[in-house]
Amino acid sequence: MKISKHRENINRFYNVLDVLLIIIVAVSVILFILYPMWMVMVKSVNIDGIYSLDIYKNLIKNSTKLITNSLMVAISTTVLTTVMTVIISVYASLTKKWVGRLINLTLMLTMISPPFVTSLSYITLFGKRGFITHDILGLTLNTYGFYGIVLMQSLGFISLSSILLIGIIKSLNSDTIQSARDLGADTGSIIFDIIIPMIRPGILVVAVLAFVRSLADFSTPAIIGGSYNTLAAESYFSVIAYSNLNRAAAINTLIFIPALIGFLIFRHYMNRLPMMGGSTTGSDGLNLPRSGKIYRIFGVLTILFLFILIMQYGSIFLSAITKKTRGVMYFTLENIVESKNHINTTIFRSIGYSLIAAIGGTTIGYLLSYYREIRKVRLMKVIDFIATMPYIIPGTFFGLGYILAFNDYPLPLTGTATIVILNVLFKQLPFSTKIADSTIKQIRPESIDSCKDLGGHEMNVLKDIMIPSSKPGFFLSFINNFTATMTTVGSIIFLVYPGQKLATLIMFDVIQSGKYRIGAVIACLLILVVMLFNISFYLLFLSDKKKTKQSSN
Repeated sequence: MKISKHRENINRFYNVLDVLLIIIVAVSVILFILYPMWMVMVKSVNIDGIYSLDIYKNLIKNSTKLITNSLMVAISTTVLTTVMTVIISVYASLTKKWVGRLINLTLMLTMISPPFVTSLSYITLFGKRGFITHDILGLTLNTYGFYGIVLMQSLGFISLSSILLIGIIKSLNSDTIQSARDLGADTGSIIFDIIIPMIRPGILVVAVLAFVRSLADFSTPAIIGGSYNTLAAESYFSVIAYSNLNRAAAINTLIFIPALIGFLIFRHYMNRLPMMGGSTTGSDGLNLPRSGKIYRIFGVLTILFLFILIMQYGSIFLSAITKKTRGVMYFTLENIVESKNHINTTIFRSIGYSLIAAIGGTTIGYLLSYYREIRKVRLMKVIDFIATMPYIIPGTFFGLGYILAFNDYPLPLTGTATIVILNVLFKQLPFSTKIADSTIKQIRPESIDSCKDLGGHEMNVLKDIMIPSSKPGFFLSFINNFTATMTTVGSIIFLVYPGQKLATLIMFDVIQSGKYRIGAVIACLLILVVMLFNISFYLLFLSDKKKTKQSSN
């Protein structure tokens, strides 16, 4: 009787906890994702309590140049990014295994650095006093403007896109490729007639991502755009310089429309991608002859891109430890000493915020996936749709939404650390849910059925089956969220008060004020911290895995 009573109490507790968790997940996603987005749209048509479309009319009438500039940059960046992504991904999948790994490692370097690091290196190498243009070639060129923005955005986007496309190529059906090879097709024909058509959905996803990210990017035009302005940069200046929130909201809503269309295309094709698999090429890549003109051209362009990436990061490191006097460069630690005044405790604040956001985001992401994938709670399909939107909406749109939503009753969070942490937590939520989804799909349904057959509560499935099986995925989600938060700028730039700034924002400020060498020191520090965290967690995870293997033996 005592055992039965005890179990009854536990089940009652689990029932309450179960309902509570569903409410927390659903309400938090609606409150911290949907509500801020809604507030931006309302602000764009509400001027001093009167609803009107005047701002949009004025914007479209007087900002034709801005809209044209933004579209020109976005289209050019999309074309360059997509073409280079296909070339690099195909070559990385065709080449020797160790070369493919080296390419992957180099590509990942951009994933652990702030997005506008490319702009910093561009100024260092090709600016009016740039190392290549001025010091080596003796030129004083104005390299700011359209071409600089397109080049730097493309350099920043290609790495993530290539990693995505390489993963898709690994899931291709190798039987089709092998059949073409048996029929005598050469490597170039197989690339153009089979591989590229098969990865077309992935190419479209890459193109959509590049287009939307380019439209939403304000930091690159703000740093190297010069007089060439775009909608995203104008939105940033509308808040920072003019405090015109109505105009900023209208501009962000205009950018949001193509982003929303891109989001729907992205979801449609991302859901189709796993269906391309069959007998996959796997980690060994494509088993094709490494010969022919196409293979060699792809190889040369890939090596050129990697060389630019390495030169880019090398120049930042060199800028951090050198200075110039009368045109002569010399090594010094003065930049590091001077940077102390700018960063002080900022780096620790960045780490603290990132750790909290990583833990919170990963936990909510896993709970959301659990209720949608295992428990089949219908409401969670809608919640998941909303939770995925921050992945593609402009960061400034999301940040502006937080200012408008939480500057007054009932949740006055403006100026607090909480608003910054909540913003980055929910901005990174799509990554957590996608990683959690892939982890949950690996759990065998028989294990869940066995737990229930033995009288286990639904919460026992979560506690005894899902959590133990999700450790590797949880680790990946955690480290991904940590890295993304450490390097983010767009969504938090309006939320952080001057005395509470994070390292990326300090870096953005010093670069804008022309202190490039201080910016280089902060960039190196950020890359070093993120790299150390990634390596440490990776080693901890591996050692844990080894222990598990040894104990099972």
